[in-house]
Amino acid sequence: MRIAAIALSMSTVALCTMLPAVVSAQATDPALVPVDSLDAGLIATMKAGKRAGMHGRTATIGPVVDRAFDLPLMTRLAVGSAWNGFAPADQTALVAAFRRLTVAQYASNFDGFSGQTIRIDPRVEARGGDKLVRTTLAGPGDEPVAIAYRLRQAGGGWRIIDVFYKNEISQLATRRSDFTRVLGTGGAKALIANIGAQAAKVGG
Repeated sequence: MRIAAIALSMSTVALCTMLPAVVSAQATDPALVPVDSLDAGLIATMKAGKRAGMHGRTATIGPVVDRAFDLPLMTRLAVGSAWNGFAPADQTALVAAFRRLTVAQYASNFDGFSGQTIRIDPRVEARGGDKLVRTTLAGPGDEPVAIAYRLRQAGGGWRIIDVFYKNEISQLATRRSDFTRVLGTGGAKALIANIGAQAAKVGG
């Protein structure tokens, strides 16, 4: 599992009956629930490992991503103001491509388990109307990595809209920078093709 790749990667999945690899306090704030579920899914994906192959890991983490993240909102925020000028069919295709890339990156990066743990800080921070949940990923011999999640309420629950690597590198901001460059060269169709190509490359 490549911890450093989490900057661009980040559902209830059962863990093994041994000591849980995801360590968290009892979830009292509802914003903790999707993060806890995502972390459990990531551990399950790592445990599936290379034996499951890319296809098997994708099947494990895909439904987790769908439940934990607000992918349509993330896509719109990453595209920015140009979004409103896109045809509905292009908007739908962009969300689908964004989802494929997100799932592929998690399935590719979390490809092996060697005792990693993910600890969730039970202290949830308010960020305007959003909430911030902090976690720490650690593995034997690895430097612990801080990963924070920004969540927004939608449809009666909380869902992740951004991931911060080392608590400061925003996945959404990185995506927006990349998307703006591609949009400047060919609009929505070019961006759909670019995201799809990235997903195919990651998926091998």
